[in-house]
Amino acid sequence: MPSAISELSLTVPDTIPADLTEADTSASNEPAFAEFGLHPSVLAALTAVGYETPTPIQAATIAPMLAGRDVLGLAQTGTGKTAAFALPILTRLAGERAGRCAPLALVLTPTRELAIQVAEAFGKYAAQLPGFSVLPIYGGAPYPPQLQGLRRGVHVVVGTPGRVMDHMERGSLDLSNLDCLVLDEADEMLRMGFHEDVEKVLSATPPTRQVALFSATMPSMIRKIAAEHLNDPADIAIKSKTSTLTTTRQRYWTVSRMHKLDALTRILEVEPYDGMIVFVRTKQATEDLAQKLRTRGFAASAINGDMSQPVREQTIASLREGRLNILIATDVAARGLDVDRISHVLNYDIPHDTESYVHRIGRTGRAGRSGEAILFVAQRERHMLRSIERTTRQPLEPMTLPTVAEVNASRQAKFAARITEVLDGQDLTAYEALITDYQAEHDVPPARIAAALARMVHGDAPLLLAEDPEPAAEPARREMSSGDTETYRIAIGHTHRVKPGNIVGAITGETGLSGNQIGRIEIMSDHSLVDLPAGLPAEMLRRLGTARIGSRQLRISPGVRSARPSGPSRGSDSRGSDSRRRDSGPAPTTRVKKPRHKKTH
Repeated sequence: MPSAISELSLTVPDTIPADLTEADTSASNEPAFAEFGLHPSVLAALTAVGYETPTPIQAATIAPMLAGRDVLGLAQTGTGKTAAFALPILTRLAGERAGRCAPLALVLTPTRELAIQVAEAFGKYAAQLPGFSVLPIYGGAPYPPQLQGLRRGVHVVVGTPGRVMDHMERGSLDLSNLDCLVLDEADEMLRMGFHEDVEKVLSATPPTRQVALFSATMPSMIRKIAAEHLNDPADIAIKSKTSTLTTTRQRYWTVSRMHKLDALTRILEVEPYDGMIVFVRTKQATEDLAQKLRTRGFAASAINGDMSQPVREQTIASLREGRLNILIATDVAARGLDVDRISHVLNYDIPHDTESYVHRIGRTGRAGRSGEAILFVAQRERHMLRSIERTTRQPLEPMTLPTVAEVNASRQAKFAARITEVLDGQDLTAYEALITDYQAEHDVPPARIAAALARMVHGDAPLLLAEDPEPAAEPARREMSSGDTETYRIAIGHTHRVKPGNIVGAITGETGLSGNQIGRIEIMSDHSLVDLPAGLPAEMLRRLGTARIGSRQLRISPGVRSARPSGPSRGSDSRGSDSRRRDSGPAPTTRVKKPRHKKTH
């Protein structure tokens, strides 16, 4: 490592745990982030985003990476590994924030979605490091902004293998001064056909660079890469010890951030619940959401790490005794919370890792009782949904949001129940006399008098919802099925140096389709054929036709395939070669034999 970076004063534990398989993220003796010697500005950013204690992969990885060791990590998506490598990288590079042209760190990811998420995470953790810059580069996006960013100079590049290789070949990405290379979800990159690209990137970096390789599985090819390119790595394995959650029904609703409050309100109005914990990420969010719910008439209160112990105990007692129905909490604030009344856990903000999700929903469905867990997830967060399903070993059901009619029916039923409760439980003689006198004096029907009194009691807020559009759910992406596709022709091919990954990236970026919805890609000399879901809207096809790969428009039109070749039915090109396959999501692999490079280290 360059001397300017190695001069940083770091506090690194003498021993590094090699296997945290049995780690318990709910334990009270977890290390704090401050114990690792992270840069003060990085610690301040963590506090701002609500991180309080490290996950097992973070606790095992941060120290060896700060010490400069290579890392070979076995960890599922959603265990918090982005922070595990981003925090030490930012700390090590904290003194190198100005005057750099070539990147100091490169993170390779298999998909464009993950590249964007990792780059955003770096941005959050470096929010208090003035002048620090990170640049995501991926296929399907225009080159000029990426070229401009690389020319200006960036500290961290996050990219997909295909686009990283394109920039290396253009000479716009210089890795000669790289300090750290991260291979994120390495097994997925190899599965998608990026093996040769990964090898080339590794071979283009200095022998002195640090390498951190993370993978959900460890097939022989991953071990081979590690043996050839990693130097005495810290071998870290984090495995979930979570068993199937059989007593809790798990559901999810795909919703954008701006519509979360409306969706939560509808659920609270219609869903039968006793006590509920709503999880958010930050202390400030607990106060904000609790206030908004109280304004809407719900008995809600916040609980977070800033509360004194007496206030915390009083709040929990109110929940336990039924004076309070909804608790808005952070992960740490809810630890150890065991209240029989909790029938529902609602994840308003998706957790940073799957272990946190398991701990959250463990607050309900205890001691054999049934429980309900609801997860709000944005479209871009669906990778975490899949990780949660793998961890809990059961699928989450898509839920149906209550309609306006259902909300209104619930409001009317509750209002009628309040009337019945008052009629059955109180002496109304004096009030009956008042109403009788009012009716005689003003000649107003009793029903209209009752309606006026109800309006007085209910206040200015309307009793019933208007028939407005439903709170916008982010559209679910339809998976491709056999026989449910159409072939399209796009006006770009081999002569334009296009690769399957470029095509996939352009389509997913312009239409919102996922990689799984893109079928066979066949690249010809001056055009390409691609299979897409049947019945795409005309407006989507129009937008797609104006999309560009480089400077050339796709100009999409109906296409016709010739007889299928005898080779692979998906992902082939007319040369039958094995080019880089994609920069986004799972897609077909093209088969191209490339000359193997000579390993230099």
